[in-house]
Amino acid sequence: MANSRVITHPMSRRQILKGGAALGLGSAAALSLRPSWANPWGQTNVYSKGVEEGPEVSLAIRRESILIDGKEARPISINGTSPGPMIRLKEGQDAVLRVTNLLDEPTSIHWHGLILPPGMDGVPGVSFPGIAPGETFTYRFPVRQNGTYWYHSHSGLQEQLGHAGPLIIDAAGREPFRYDREHVLLLTDWTFEDPMSVFRNLKTAEGYYNFQERTIADFFADVREEGFAATAEMRGMWAKMRMSSRDIADVTGSTYTYLLNGHSPEENWTALFQAGERVRLRVINGSAMSYFDVRIPGLKMTVVAADGQPVQPVPVDEFRIGVAETYDVLVAPEDDTAYTIFAEAMDRSGYARATLAPREGMAAEIPERRKIADRGMEAMGAHGMEGMDHSGMGGSDMQGMDHSGMNGSDMQGLDHSSMQGMDHSNMQGMSNERSRINANGMLAAGAAQPGSRYDQAGIGIDPEARRMLVYRDLKAFTPWPDRREPERELELHLTGNMERYMWSFDGKKFSEVTGPIRFNKDERLRLILVNDTMMEHPIHLHGMWMELENGQGELIPRKHTLNVKPGERVSALITADAEGSWAFHCHLLYHMDAGMFRVVKVS
Repeated sequence: MANSRVITHPMSRRQILKGGAALGLGSAAALSLRPSWANPWGQTNVYSKGVEEGPEVSLAIRRESILIDGKEARPISINGTSPGPMIRLKEGQDAVLRVTNLLDEPTSIHWHGLILPPGMDGVPGVSFPGIAPGETFTYRFPVRQNGTYWYHSHSGLQEQLGHAGPLIIDAAGREPFRYDREHVLLLTDWTFEDPMSVFRNLKTAEGYYNFQERTIADFFADVREEGFAATAEMRGMWAKMRMSSRDIADVTGSTYTYLLNGHSPEENWTALFQAGERVRLRVINGSAMSYFDVRIPGLKMTVVAADGQPVQPVPVDEFRIGVAETYDVLVAPEDDTAYTIFAEAMDRSGYARATLAPREGMAAEIPERRKIADRGMEAMGAHGMEGMDHSGMGGSDMQGMDHSGMNGSDMQGLDHSSMQGMDHSNMQGMSNERSRINANGMLAAGAAQPGSRYDQAGIGIDPEARRMLVYRDLKAFTPWPDRREPERELELHLTGNMERYMWSFDGKKFSEVTGPIRFNKDERLRLILVNDTMMEHPIHLHGMWMELENGQGELIPRKHTLNVKPGERVSALITADAEGSWAFHCHLLYHMDAGMFRVVKVS
């Protein structure tokens, strides 16, 4: 899915695929089963095949046979391609997207990261009933933003079957950075197993897909480095919890083929450039379960947008992209040579790969994969709680804790040594943040929470090896419109039981809660997320922006998805201006299906 685009004024393709193409009739010749918008050179004066230009778009969803990594598969296709076509809208348009379901089961499309009316958000059972087989649903909404986004099914496990695609919104005015060409890079994880089988396997055995467990050789290597007593104590703690320090990802390269624009590493999809061009790479993590570390050896990248929103430029060598996040980076290759775009899975069990080159047929050296890392004390601290079964907790102890009534002494009197999810060796600027307590006992807007680790990229990263993007780097260009201090705080704990594969908020699966999380219309709210598990969780709120309180004061960044590391405590400011019901969940697909899902009601 990598559309390379020369910045011109392209013509509309609506007439090309008008009428029968809405049902996939007559369009098969025009649209290949691979995402044909992933054209190495991209568009000049006419959009390339596989790009659906707004404001009116028709989409047909079905199952089709396609070769993935050279093997026959039956993914879900959209307008004849899997992943689906690129949808290109423009800020200020009134979008009309007609979606026809040619599957034998209900389906849906959620427009990830878009601010729109609740009835158009595309979550069955929350904002609309879904799209029944044979039916067409028309999404209508004003396009009030620009940037890099994506779309995907919110029905069952269809997202794992390739039901996803890129969504690009061109700005109505001039963007804060310039570029000559763009490529859209969609990262996905494909399995030839049935997604329901994957889910059953995860519930059957902890670590089912983890083929990188520790060995006797690893044990003795640790003894040489740490000593026998310390090594035995650490291994004993993990054994007591019946967990592995190498539980980095639930689903791994043992079943996944990591794809970039629908192509496996061996297929070497190529993005072309001309010498002297500044190239924009719109990177989307549309995978079901996989985090990636992205780098282009030999090229510096400059991050210019996060989750579709512009940020002040950050030069980096590598960035970690959580599930459902997007990053835009600029690169300026000057040499007549090829570069490898290398997206390594966080657990090091595989990678996606493409080539950035001046000519097709070129390839660059593929970096050696790094070794899997071991979870350390930051996960262990959180896991003092995860060893317990939170699914049986009554929830009254921490369900949606509302701190609006706490005074300053209540907040300061907390014994932080016993707080769940705290990594006490990394409480960023705790004394400084304590000095920023307001009269209502809450931290000032924009201040980082004690227990956050925004200056760390996460597990498996050597900060000395190369310049890595971290959340602390993200800084908006100008303050967001609502500069009010938060009126109240709502604290939610991310909880789970890895052995039983149960995931939840505040110890309750979605099937066990009795009502929604309530936001008051137009209130300024601070949402605090405390990760009591040993896994990373990409948390997504529909319908409203989360302004990540990463210590940048009035210039904190807007995000639609927040990565919360094991043992971490993070917060975001929310302006609850979107009346209605909205989904709020972990974007790891099998975590969401296992119960890590809630509904937010704004009224």
